[in-house]
This record gives sequence, C-alpha cells and structure tokens, in this order.
Amino acid sequence: MALDFLAHPGSGAPSGRAAGGAVGPAPLALRQTFSRLGPEFLSDSPPQGLPEPRLRLVSEDAARLLGVRPPSPDDARDAEACASWAHSFSGNAAAADGSAISTVYAGHQFGNWAGQLGDGRAHLLGEAPAPDAAQACGHAWWEVQLKGAGRTPFSRHADGRAVLRSSLREFLCSEAMWHLGVPTTRALCLVDSDLPVRRERIESAAVVARLSPSFLRFGHFEHFSHSGRHEALRKLLDYTVARLQPEAAQAANPALALLSKVAAATAQLVARWQCVGFVHGVMNTDNMSMLGWTIDYGPFGFVDAFDPGYTPNTTDAYGRYAWARQPAVARWNLLALAQALLPLIGDEQAARDAVEEFAEHFMPAMRDGMQAKLGLGPARADDPDLVQDWIDLLAACRADWTVSHRQLAHWVAHPQAGAPAALRRQFAAWPQRLDDWLERLQRRLGELDAAQRAARAAAMLLANPCYVLRHHLGQAAIAQAQAGDFGAARRLQQVLRRPYEEQPGCEDLAEAPPADAGPPVLSCSS
Repeated sequence: MALDFLAHPGSGAPSGRAAGGAVGPAPLALRQTFSRLGPEFLSDSPPQGLPEPRLRLVSEDAARLLGVRPPSPDDARDAEACASWAHSFSGNAAAADGSAISTVYAGHQFGNWAGQLGDGRAHLLGEAPAPDAAQACGHAWWEVQLKGAGRTPFSRHADGRAVLRSSLREFLCSEAMWHLGVPTTRALCLVDSDLPVRRERIESAAVVARLSPSFLRFGHFEHFSHSGRHEALRKLLDYTVARLQPEAAQAANPALALLSKVAAATAQLVARWQCVGFVHGVMNTDNMSMLGWTIDYGPFGFVDAFDPGYTPNTTDAYGRYAWARQPAVARWNLLALAQALLPLIGDEQAARDAVEEFAEHFMPAMRDGMQAKLGLGPARADDPDLVQDWIDLLAACRADWTVSHRQLAHWVAHPQAGAPAALRRQFAAWPQRLDDWLERLQRRLGELDAAQRAARAAAMLLANPCYVLRHHLGQAAIAQAQAGDFGAARRLQQVLRRPYEEQPGCEDLAEAPPADAGPPVLSCSS
C-alpha cells in the first residue's frame, strides 16, 4: 500500500517545510511481509478509522527514521499536510486500501494461561525501508502499526478503540524511553477525533501510529505451540530468525540460538527499566517483544517515592509486576517462551540453560547501571553492599528515585558544599542515615583528584536523568488535551527529548510530585 506523507526535502529546512514553501505530498510504499506466512497467522483487517481526524502530535525524531519530514500541527501553513497525515494515521486511508492486517497470538496474563488473544486494536499497515539501518538498531526496515483504529477479528468483546488519555500516555512515554536510552517501540504521531468511546466513562477516541522493526511477541510462539501446530511454529521460527536474528540460522539449533538471543536482550532491557525507575505494569507474555524492546504502554509508571513493591496497575492486586519483581517475571516469561519453543529445540535442559542466561546478562547489566548511577566506576568487592544500602535507604525514606540520583551527582561534584538541599529533603525522615551513607561514598571516591571527581560527576549526570514522564505531569497534559489544548503535551515531548540535560525554564518538570499526590494507580484501559 502507499500512504501520502510529506517527503523529506534535501535541504535542511525546518520541520514540515522546504525552503521556499510547503513540502508536497509523496507516497511512502509499505509492503506486507508477515502476510506471506499465510492466513493461520493473521487476518486481513481494514481499520475502521476515525471521523474528522486531527493530527495532534508528531515525533520529528521518529519521522526521520522513515525518511519523511512531518508537518507541524501548530503551523497554519501546514494545514493541508496535517489533514493528509490525519487521514493516513487515523486508519482512514488503510480502510480504503484494504491491505492492513492483524496478527494472532496467545499468552499468559498474570501468570495464567489466557488462550488465544491477538491484535485486538492494532492494525499492521506494512513496513518501510529504513534509510539508515543504524537508526533502526541494525534492521533494514520499520513496521508501521496503528493502535486504536477499531475492531479486528481478535477484539473479542472489545471495541478496538484507544482513548486520548491512553494514547497520549503511550506517545509521550515511548518517545521519552527512547531518549532515556531504553529500547522501545517508537511513536510517530497521535491523531484524535470527537468519536465517543466508553471506558470507565465516555471519552474521545485517538490513534497512535507506532514503529518497530518487529511487533512479534512471545505470545505469537505460544499460540502455535499450545495448539500443537508445530509446522506453523517452525514456519514462524524461520521467519523470525531470518528477520531478527539471521546469525541464528547458522546455529546447530536455530530455535535454541533465538531463545538465547531473546534472553540476553530481555535482560539488558529489564536492567535499564530498573535503573530509570520504570515499572511496565503488565508484563504478560503477550506484552513481551521478541526484539527485547519495550512494547505496549498501558498502566506503566515511573517510581517517584521509591517503593520496591510499587506497581501502577490496579488489576495487579498481589504486586506481581512490581519494580522489584520485574527481573523475576521476565525470567518466568522466558521460561514460557522456552516451553513454546521446546518442540523445535528438542532438549529441555538446553532450553532451561538458555533461559538461565538471563541472569548471566541481567546481573552485570544491573551492576554496571547502578555503578554508573552512583559514580562508583569499576566494581569493587564492597560495592554491592554500598549499592544495596543505598536502595534500602531510598525505600526507607520513600525518597524520589529520579531526584535523589540526580542530586547525588551534584554532591559528588562538590562534596565540600555538603548535600544539596534538594537531596536532603528526600531523606528528611533519616538525615543521619543519609550522612552516614554519604560518608561511605566519600571514602569510596576519596582517591579521586578534583579533575577525576568532576569527570565522575559528569558521567553520573549522563546516567541519571533530570526528566522522566512523571504521572502528575502526564495527567496535567491529558487534562489540557481533553479540553483541546496540546501545549503541555508538546512541552513535555520537547523536554523529554533531552532528559539528561537541565533545561532552563523547565525546573517544574524535574521536581518530585506534590507530597499529597500519591503513587499513580491506573487501570488497563490506561
């Protein structure tokens, strides 16, 4: 199929506009490769689209990955181009074209087998070549998918829609995570409409266009394995290996090699989640990517007042998906994937050993991440105790995860000035414990001269973001957007593009939430 975009001009003109005027529309050809697997893997699924769609948010960074230059929703001169993008990414263009598909998968949800699931509100438009494979993490294409464009054959009793509230959260967080350095699907744009959608209350509809080299999940393999369709399972394996891990095709056991690669990538991913204080909230196997990327932003949250047992999901009554349990759940999910691949692997112990590689990758990745966050440099024998005591202190004081680490970097740069007031406020309940721990850190760093200490502090600032997508900021942006004002959302989007830089005039976006805000709790409709 072909969608009308704004082609990127050869000049370095500002977003959405070539030198001398508006950029004319040019088709971007999308091809379907997954559909070649056959009808048992998918369903032709034309989107329902949106009535009178409006382009609200665009990621210039994500558009660049496709080699296109987007229009600006704020620029009246781009009105025609914005209408074209809204038409394409609401699903209206794909509805007329008829080549969109939705895929079938299964999964474990909260540890229980859920049976057949599938893309209940996602439509895969196809894939576009990546002009720069390095920007696609080595892949040669980007798949383009719409989320929220209406019912599919896998919607079950749902409407296939997404609401503005959840769509805005996904758009902002997927882009924020990318710039934090966390592998994730990308958000290209957000389109909304006045179409009413019923959730806990009546809300308005929206669609997010998202990009990934692949949207394959653990659940795709579970579906065919649990139903005993091993020929289809083999076909899916061959497709996945060829596209995502071509070197695994040369292994003696490609299925085992793929499992090993996924375990390693998932370990790196979860370590990064932990280090930035991100809680996914719904780590079901159908929400686990075969790429080892973050996918499906539902009831997620960044930890504010640190609680290892925090989960943002109101459905998660027992805290299965809490911050502290994410590594163990990831391993559990990998065991489910190993079970699904076992008919092709053939050796149960080898499959278990491949899953255990998760710990072999996660532990050093988590260690290195925390060493960087605390400015410790190469690990020493006593460092694990120092790191654990810091995490325990954060939990005891319910200190803000992001503020505490950022302010600690400032203290490392200038210890003679004492702990910054912003750091002390986080540990007001246990000031002596903070002083005791800082004294230990001072001894650990004592051999550094002034230049080395400054370099270490600068490195800490690159490991500890100033800005994350805090719940209260997202909610404020959502409230304004629901009233038709996307100014706060665009401000957040721009600031979150440079999360490790302190940006003048944005101090309010770096602060911990008000004391009475409480931890974010969200439903799966979020």
